[in-house]
Amino acid sequence: MIPRVLTVAGSDSGGGAGVQADLKTMLALGTHGMSVLTAVTAQNSLGVQGVWELPVEAVRAQYRAVVDDIGVQAVKTGMLSSAALVEEVAALIAGTDAPAVVDPVGVSKHGDPLLAASALDAVRTRLLPAATVATPNLDEVAQLTGVRVGSEADLRRAAAAVLEFGPRWVLVKGGHLTDPDEAVDLLTDGRAEHLLRAPRHDNRHTHGTGCTLASAIACGLARGRSVPEAVTAAKEYVTGAIAAGFSLGAGIGPVDHGWALERDTP
Repeated sequence: MIPRVLTVAGSDSGGGAGVQADLKTMLALGTHGMSVLTAVTAQNSLGVQGVWELPVEAVRAQYRAVVDDIGVQAVKTGMLSSAALVEEVAALIAGTDAPAVVDPVGVSKHGDPLLAASALDAVRTRLLPAATVATPNLDEVAQLTGVRVGSEADLRRAAAAVLEFGPRWVLVKGGHLTDPDEAVDLLTDGRAEHLLRAPRHDNRHTHGTGCTLASAIACGLARGRSVPEAVTAAKEYVTGAIAAGFSLGAGIGPVDHGWALERDTP
């Protein structure tokens, strides 16, 4: 049976991030994507114009409908805007026999807040302990731990601070570092360490990068790959998607989720 991957996240009406990016990634990587919607956003290439959170009961009902009937081989979480949603989703994934990739989304690509300050403690104490892999970027590391990363040498300290909250593995994404040539991420479980390097592409159209990477990791785990194998493959996929990112609207365009697929030329 085709591997089944579930995203629990908010929508992006512009189609570049959120549930839309997750499902595109899952299709591109040969899995069956399913979704639990946590919030509806009005957003485009310029930013987020509005957010409407779904009731906890609606999120729980979607999750149970999918997991109890279809089943999942991996779960990915994204935007969980309130403490109540974080706590509910943490309980749901902790009770599911499948690896969970937690993308602790704090702000959008444009700097719009997507996580209430009151929800941070729930992320630390409930959601991260349920994660097989947590995938914070540098801003999210600072938000969750207070550790600020200024160079590659700081990545290990940042990862250790996140691991204190209980995920099995953490991938600290170093894409916001200033190295003009490489984007460097650190994957570790506190014992093994993997530095993942990729060429930095001069392309501003990177909307949806974090969602895409976390979903790609979940796809690898759903196929039975180890965490290092899944993360390495996901890094390669998202690097190609960034290189192929394209202009859309008047602001920051999306990465290209279908970059590796064969396409008919017009």
